[in-house]
Amino acid sequence: MAETTPDGLPRGFRSAEQGWPELHRIPHPPRRVPLLGDVLGVNPRSPLQDSMRLAPELGPIFRRRAFGREFVFVWGAELVAELADESRFAKHVGLGIANLRPVAGDGLFTAYNHEPNWQLAHDVLAPGFSREAMAGYHPMMLDVAARLTAHWDAAEAAGRSVDVPGDMTKLTLETIARTGFGHDFGSFERDRPHPFVTAMVGTLGYAQRLNTVPSPFFLRRAARRNAADIGYLERTVDEVVRARRASGGSGDGDLLDLMLDTAHPRTGERLSAENVRRQVITFLVAGHETTSGALSFALHYLARHPEIAARARAEVDRVWGDAPTPGYEQVAKLRQVRRVLDESLRLWPTAPAFAREARRDTVLAGTHPMRRGAWALVLTGCLHRDPDVWGPDPERFDPDRFDAAAVRSRPPHTFKPFGTGARACIGRQFALHEATLVLGLLLRRYELLPDPDYRLRVAERLTLMPQGLRLGLRRRTAPAGEGRPAGARTHR
Repeated sequence: MAETTPDGLPRGFRSAEQGWPELHRIPHPPRRVPLLGDVLGVNPRSPLQDSMRLAPELGPIFRRRAFGREFVFVWGAELVAELADESRFAKHVGLGIANLRPVAGDGLFTAYNHEPNWQLAHDVLAPGFSREAMAGYHPMMLDVAARLTAHWDAAEAAGRSVDVPGDMTKLTLETIARTGFGHDFGSFERDRPHPFVTAMVGTLGYAQRLNTVPSPFFLRRAARRNAADIGYLERTVDEVVRARRASGGSGDGDLLDLMLDTAHPRTGERLSAENVRRQVITFLVAGHETTSGALSFALHYLARHPEIAARARAEVDRVWGDAPTPGYEQVAKLRQVRRVLDESLRLWPTAPAFAREARRDTVLAGTHPMRRGAWALVLTGCLHRDPDVWGPDPERFDPDRFDAAAVRSRPPHTFKPFGTGARACIGRQFALHEATLVLGLLLRRYELLPDPDYRLRVAERLTLMPQGLRLGLRRRTAPAGEGRPAGARTHR
């Protein structure tokens, strides 16, 4: 009998094949190569987009084999709705997520379901994402956004384009570091990315590459680099925690204060020092990497669709009026801006997939038996393009898909940019508030000028990011009350 985890799930499922008794009934790409598998035409730098390309021709459930490992992919809306049933399925930690455990361990994102620190941390940190806490973060978000606009003002005055993914990464790193942990990385004062970002990108890239090679033996040099990156991330976080302990607390009750000072409301348990480190790394990495990608894709689409940008900009001007900066409540009133963000997340969910495993023996869609512990990977970008849900032209950028009537007309579980169930992203409201605020501020201040020669290329490092995206800026005539810096140019 297979060894099981404390919650009854089998340990050691190395491939989907072990848990799918009738795997042969699930289609796979043509021209399968013996031993190597489905490798013809595959780009090791974009395995997810390769799977997205194959999905329409293979159907709502399909499989791919690589170096002896079989993976089952699901994207059809009805199948995903079944996998979202928490009574039958749970989060599966596998593929690239499991590859991040050397750095994140049993942090919220990478913990196995049976590990007790997941629920402990979730319950301890939940107050950090309450409405009251979010309102407290709002002024700090504005402060960081002001650093971004100062940087962009200087670029606009000099006639330079801006590096959108690079600047959004600076913005979101500083935002989560400031609001969650009282730390300033000084990203906007640097010409090059902060070493924390370099190390983070390195660990994410290494985790991704582990899925595309037959053995870690082929990544020995990269493994040494990854170990150094992990060491840097841990030392950085340890210093942040030491400084907080020495200061006796932030006084703001931020996420780090909760981690260090809060006992579980029922059990009285506290997070260990090791788990605090893992949670801080998890929030610093996941809390900025996905939001920066979402903002970057949204800015790309706004620049390419000036009529949509004009509608959203008019809403910002109307809702925020002549106030120099918006209040917390005013951000939630930007419904057009939020639709732009949601539509960008539909087309390119920056956390592009999530895995689900069977809690017990079951049958998916009445035709595909799954043993307890068998798992499938939901391709979120394909789910968000299912023509049965999104219509015959799902590639078209159309924020009106997210007006209230359209949302009500769709079945549940068809829009999943933050995962699903009990293990969905705890920080989703933080990310949505931050991203809506920033898009509103940028639309209010600038016209976005696309490079006519740019074609969207998507970089994969477990998360997704538009590669090489630069935009020109034209400073708008300021709405009443905002003012303009001395000497600034006015463009009509």
